Amino acid sequence: MTVPYAEVIGDPVARSKSPAIHRFWLSRLGIAADYRATRVTADTLPDYLAARAADPLWRGCNVTMPLKQRVQPHLHAFDRTARAIGAVNTVVRGEERRLTGCNTDAAGFLDPLRPLLAQRHWFRMARVLGTGGAARAVVYALAGTGFTLVLAGRDAAKAQSVLDSLAPEGGHHSADLACFAQPTDFAFDAREGCLDLVVNTTPLGMRGHGPLRFDLSHAPPGSLFYDIVTDPVKTELLLRATAAGHATFDGLHMLIAQAAAAFALFFGQPAPREHDAELRALLAA
Repeated sequence: MTVPYAEVIGDPVARSKSPAIHRFWLSRLGIAADYRATRVTADTLPDYLAARAADPLWRGCNVTMPLKQRVQPHLHAFDRTARAIGAVNTVVRGEERRLTGCNTDAAGFLDPLRPLLAQRHWFRMARVLGTGGAARAVVYALAGTGFTLVLAGRDAAKAQSVLDSLAPEGGHHSADLACFAQPTDFAFDAREGCLDLVVNTTPLGMRGHGPLRFDLSHAPPGSLFYDIVTDPVKTELLLRATAAGHATFDGLHMLIAQAAAAFALFFGQPAPREHDAELRALLAA
């Protein structure tokens, strides 16, 4: 390879949409560079990073499952967000082969919510499903924008640990993910002036994974459902939520926004977001 390049690493990584996103932007901007997907396991990660750090053409990589936390011991520095969250989704090569871990997931997650967050609410509550690296970014982002959180995972103790480390104040709660699978007869109020989110950060509902069991009776009227899964784009959770009259955001919103932040780090120019509609159509095809 004779041009600057970046890549996405993880295991599995073959279905990643990141190469299509970054190549789309590189083409629109006329930048002579490339972006690719490379399968890297926990065992091969140290050798991979050592080899890439020595390559002056390598600009960095995006990091996906299961490496977002495992990559950290091999890095030289962290940006403020990655340090606070304790998870890295972007590695940038700097001078003297120094590798800096960054996290663009938190900002990427919040991007489509910005118009709502600019409004005033009497109360904001989010039910966040999952306790992995992406969940940590979501918890960090939402706690910083005035949400009371219910964090649910297969291990409620782990969920509480995540809250204790990322959002020790604010009256948040942990729960067993299984409790949301069963109907509830809780009588929600009208929720006027409130903002309620249901966020899926688990791989459940992704192609090749099991279904996400979430009974819609746990969502107050007028809730917004946000599923960060991107394959399929319209998950079963989002289809059910739409049919029940709830607003939804799919995973392409977060994927494109976090990729845009990484693109600027890799290639030194802002991503051309004015082409988002065309990009979404390409990714959803």
